[in-house]
Amino acid sequence: MAELTLVIGNQNYSSWSLRPWFFLAHHGIPFQTRKVRLFSDSMERDLAMHFSDNKVPVLIDDDLEVWDSLAILEYLAERFPEARGWPHEPSARAVARSVCAEMHSSFFALRDELPMNCRRRFPGFQPGPEAQRDIDRVMGLWNFCRERYGSAGPWLFGRFGIADCMYAPVVMRLLSYEIPLDPVATLYARALYDDPAMRRWVKDAAEEEEVIEEDEADWPSVPF
Repeated sequence: MAELTLVIGNQNYSSWSLRPWFFLAHHGIPFQTRKVRLFSDSMERDLAMHFSDNKVPVLIDDDLEVWDSLAILEYLAERFPEARGWPHEPSARAVARSVCAEMHSSFFALRDELPMNCRRRFPGFQPGPEAQRDIDRVMGLWNFCRERYGSAGPWLFGRFGIADCMYAPVVMRLLSYEIPLDPVATLYARALYDDPAMRRWVKDAAEEEEVIEEDEADWPSVPF
């Protein structure tokens, strides 16, 4: 069986790349990483061989290509059923799919105002009202999942799953911009950030030298 290859962007900035990478790394699934420098002169050439419309991530499994973070995670859940990407219980699984779909299609103000930056902190950052509404909604989702389905462990549905991968970039955003969190969100964010795979991603991101100006927030920052 051929080893998987995951094509990703710059780890400091590419929130979409983080999601399937986190799933694979957390579970110790063997895979190779192929990194593409986003918004560089070589990006279009590097991605031309893939059918992803010049976007990352792309998962390569032998002669199959899967693109889009959520689609890749769905594929990995089927490819590696022992990883249990979705909760076993039907109602929990339905809610997990709901919160993942909401993450996939919503929170535009949060994304725009708080671009992911794993190597910087932004002390005193003040989100606008729309971004704060998104933040409040995210914390509400986390509280809902933790209180109803999280008794078996520290993750949103107790056991690590796709939902945690989908919200991992949001955790990084809230920590980087030093957003005040409620007690449940604080514990969840800390558990995710302290995961060895997440620490490895942050370390790799810190070692990158590229600066993508369009993904840098217009706010004074210090090293993470």
